[in-house]
Amino acid sequence: MNTFTATPADVDKKWIIIDAEGVVLGRLASIVAMRLRGKHKATFTPSIDMGDNVIIINADKVQMTGKKRTDKIHYWHTGYPGGIKQRTAGQILEGKHPERLMVKAVQRMLPGNKLSRQLMTNLRVYAGTEHPHEAQKPEVLDVKSMNKKNTRSA
Repeated sequence: MNTFTATPADVDKKWIIIDAEGVVLGRLASIVAMRLRGKHKATFTPSIDMGDNVIIINADKVQMTGKKRTDKIHYWHTGYPGGIKQRTAGQILEGKHPERLMVKAVQRMLPGNKLSRQLMTNLRVYAGTEHPHEAQKPEVLDVKSMNKKNTRSA
């Protein structure tokens, strides 16, 4: 018996589109991270980029459980003394780039290495319903119907 190890020539990448409207942020991010990594495939190999290309639309309409929208604080530092800054998750969603919340959630669910930085190039997140990837004919992945806990009303 031989163990199958995939090579880059064996990889079959698909395009998947996910509508994030009304879906819980963390649950969606874990599903997307699994799809980007390729763990849903039977031929998964940890050292190869086996995942699919994922398009997320309506990222500004994602939901959060509990009081995370008002209480969860995201920090960053400018590099200058006293330069720590903060925003709540609600402020980010209402701001200029609401898709960054989804990107960071997915990025933090991937391992922190060179492969994960390569995997993040396969993720496209858009705040609205418009996206320029119609030519790739993406398949729709309905995250809402996977589990009733994946959705949350506003």
